[in-house]
Amino acid sequence: MRELTVVGLDVNGKHIICESVCGDDERADMFRLRIDDRLRNAVRGEGSRVGKPTVNGGGTMLRPKDIQSRIRAGASVEQVAAAAGVDVSRVERFAHPVLLERSRAAELATAAHPVLTDGPAVPTLLEVVNNALMARGLSPDESSWDAWRNDDGRWTVQLAWMAGRSDNVAHFRFAPGAHGGTVTAVDDAAIALIEPDFERPLRPVAPVAELDFEEPAAAAVPDEEPARRRSAPRARRSKPSVPGWEDVLLGVRSTGSGQG
Repeated sequence: MRELTVVGLDVNGKHIICESVCGDDERADMFRLRIDDRLRNAVRGEGSRVGKPTVNGGGTMLRPKDIQSRIRAGASVEQVAAAAGVDVSRVERFAHPVLLERSRAAELATAAHPVLTDGPAVPTLLEVVNNALMARGLSPDESSWDAWRNDDGRWTVQLAWMAGRSDNVAHFRFAPGAHGGTVTAVDDAAIALIEPDFERPLRPVAPVAELDFEEPAAAAVPDEEPARRRSAPRARRSKPSVPGWEDVLLGVRSTGSGQG
């Protein structure tokens, strides 16, 4: 491979003029190199190395390292393929090991212990979350876990589940360590899942008011004792006796002569 040295720019400033390095008896050959994005990326160290496979299409060039970095940061295979303008199959072969890495990180995070206000919980994240979902009438089997690495090198873990027709997600920050490490809630949805009172329903139901049913009062029964006293045999009178006022109120008729 011949070595070139830069002479300068051409008159229009769109090409670099180079010449070959030759001995004293050899004539130097002149070369013109067009200044384009690939050259600029190569100067910045962003170009592809010779002998390394690249993914390109539609004028976009991606190294396998670039693909894996984007996948590790949370992008999907479809998203990377669409951004690069290439087929999904050309991205999958480089993304597969990183997807396994993400899956493993999510699995490790479920075995970590949630950090509560009074310190790490004894149950694991998976146990706490499963209990919270079942307490709300949801099936843990229908939930899914994912993880990706942030720019600071730490892992973010995502739990996704369905509640009715709504999609729900909760995010945790995973810190590997002894005894499985710890996870910290990032958003409100995650806090609601790992709080000690996680069994509260998603939509509280107002208590039903207790109705005070009173038993119907017993029907008033006339006092029969005065009636019996008044019904005792009396001396015959020429005229019927006039009922007293209490007889009128109680509906009891006096028994006089000529009445049975």
